[in-house]
Amino acid sequence: MKKYWIGIIGQVVAGLKRLLRDKMALFFTFLFPLIFLFVFGSIFNNQTTNFKVAIINHSNTEFAKQFVDGAKNDTSKLLQVQDVKNIDDAKEKMKRSEIDGIIELPKEFGEVKGEGAKARPSGTLNVLHAKGQDQAASALTAVMGQIVGSINKAMGQPEPPFKVASQAVGDEALKTFDYTFTGLLAFSLMSMGIFGLANQMPTEKQKGNYRRLRAAPFTSGQLIIATAIVYTLVSLASAALMLVVSMLLFKFTMRGDWLLFVPFLTLAAVMMVGLGLMVGAWAKNENQSAPLSNLISFPMMFLSGAFFPSFLFPEWLKAINQFIPMTPVVDGLRLISTEHATLTEVLPQFGGVLLCIVIVYLLAIKLFRWE
Repeated sequence: MKKYWIGIIGQVVAGLKRLLRDKMALFFTFLFPLIFLFVFGSIFNNQTTNFKVAIINHSNTEFAKQFVDGAKNDTSKLLQVQDVKNIDDAKEKMKRSEIDGIIELPKEFGEVKGEGAKARPSGTLNVLHAKGQDQAASALTAVMGQIVGSINKAMGQPEPPFKVASQAVGDEALKTFDYTFTGLLAFSLMSMGIFGLANQMPTEKQKGNYRRLRAAPFTSGQLIIATAIVYTLVSLASAALMLVVSMLLFKFTMRGDWLLFVPFLTLAAVMMVGLGLMVGAWAKNENQSAPLSNLISFPMMFLSGAFFPSFLFPEWLKAINQFIPMTPVVDGLRLISTEHATLTEVLPQFGGVLLCIVIVYLLAIKLFRWE
């Protein structure tokens, strides 16, 4: 057993030295993922000029109903009213940055006050926003103030019967980038694991390096474990760099527990490396590895929820989404980092990743070809 692990450690050290000497490999390992981070970070960190809102109408007055209809049919598209089930659903969407705020019409909104010619509908409109989104909240409150001001002016009232109040509710809302970053992180792990190993291992076979290792003697299990350790360490180093850059430049905020996030990220890296090992172990050359790696990676990129939120998928696609290996990785990272999920809440994701690890590593050892 001691000789077995001495051989593995020796191969790990040799693999790390070989990687550090390869400038092109270093570029694609560390700088290439940052290019994606800067592109997506710049896009999703940008503020839009319109507001996605939910309207919660507690009033039964005709005026309130007309107000809601008018907001939904706003020709300027300044307000984009989103459908929600109730106030709790609206707050959950606001927490995930699916909407920018909630416009709440209290029960007394639109009730007629005064007598005779002075009788006018009145009320206070509440703008609910998430904590930490003060700038967006101020802009939305100002917009609603202008709308209410126009109503007051049309009614010719010296004392405005309609007013706007702003209130922060719930936890601090996620920035769009916070939600997107976990997908970028999962994509980075996938790229390192699949595209890195799927091309590297067939190249080593063609050079005869594995054949010489076999004569050492060196078992396929030792080679798989050593390669997995090297690429997992490199994947985690690349992920750590992405985390640092995202926090410094794009103000990424970790809502969950780092003590839960780091172990899950490590398991995710091990799983992604295992997928690359499975392809690289079987393929004799790049002509075999390239199509197979693309066949595995493209569905994971687009169906796992990394770039497109899975709640937007139709029902039949959601059913397929559950069988994509990267889905538990994306869901787990997102639940921990954005919704401060506990260990109990992400146990299904942990289980899914661990199951994939067992399957892909058994297949990698079983399918391995020395040349």
